[in-house]
Amino acid sequence: MSFPLGWILDNASGPIKYRSAGEVARLSDSTMQELEWLPYAFGPALRLALTQNVDGIWNQSMLFVPRQGADFGSVGTIPAARRLLEYGWNRESPPLALARRPLFRLLAEDNDPAYLYELGLKTKDELAARRGRLQLREAAAAALAQAGYESDPRLRGAARRIMERIDTYLSSPLAEKPWKRVGNVHVLAPEVCPPTFHALTMLAHMPIFRNENYTEMERIYAYISQPHPRQDSIQLVGKKMMEQPQYVLGDRLPHRNAVEADVPFALMWLETMARLGFLRRNENWMKMYERFDDDRDRTGVWHPHKGSNIPATGNPRVWPMFPLEDMSGGAARATGAAWADVTFRIGLIGRLIGREIRII
Repeated sequence: MSFPLGWILDNASGPIKYRSAGEVARLSDSTMQELEWLPYAFGPALRLALTQNVDGIWNQSMLFVPRQGADFGSVGTIPAARRLLEYGWNRESPPLALARRPLFRLLAEDNDPAYLYELGLKTKDELAARRGRLQLREAAAAALAQAGYESDPRLRGAARRIMERIDTYLSSPLAEKPWKRVGNVHVLAPEVCPPTFHALTMLAHMPIFRNENYTEMERIYAYISQPHPRQDSIQLVGKKMMEQPQYVLGDRLPHRNAVEADVPFALMWLETMARLGFLRRNENWMKMYERFDDDRDRTGVWHPHKGSNIPATGNPRVWPMFPLEDMSGGAARATGAAWADVTFRIGLIGRLIGREIRII
């Protein structure tokens, strides 16, 4: 497939230029050394880094995602760290090095209420507190895996516990009938613990660990490629019914309408599936990816299939990765860089699934 590196270098933001050159075009090390300053000169990335506290935490929070893409005044530590990684910042850069300690701390089996951060406000009983700690542990593991700490025994230990918990559930009869009737509604039983977006992100960035757990990964693929239930992901936790939007109960990209409704989420899903090694085996997901490829013009630049609206999403799972352009003030639309985010992801996914990349 062709990849418009020349257009990217002329129009895109520093992070997209740098990652396109390194991860898609795979330019030489000497060339990449000349470009390595680009992610650190990008205004939004600098603003995000400067909102970090001296203890490595952003806004005394771990999971909170702002409603506006460039509003960093309330962002939590884990999405902030992941977004800096998506911007192309090195894990040894000061903000990410500073965040490393609290993230590794979350991997420990610790009952200290202080380490529930903002989730502590919602946990009035021990069962809810355990759920909160598990959610934070998976999210921290995802960020650390994305930062490249797969070989660290602390992360591998946490990944093993997460995998065992998921596999035990997928191997049980409960996975086939997870719903429990409470009053007039059906909710997920308290014991339900399916794969989450955090767990899938963690596994996507741990290729050696995946190879060591082939059977478990096959069960995960079978589960997340099945039809997604129509019911909302609401779970009975203690005496309360709690939303669990991080749960993945089946295929989250089942048809073309889902892609057109949320292009950034579709790209996130396809990239995650590509990293997991699942994309090429799923005919339907491949059709969705091919559609993105077909919507590029003769110069290799993607344009919306319908209309000219800039892709946007309200899904908090996508915030760390989209957009990598500075969309403030209409500057991106004026320069044509509004399409750079999607064009870059199409090329990256193509590289991840083993396609030959022809630079134009």
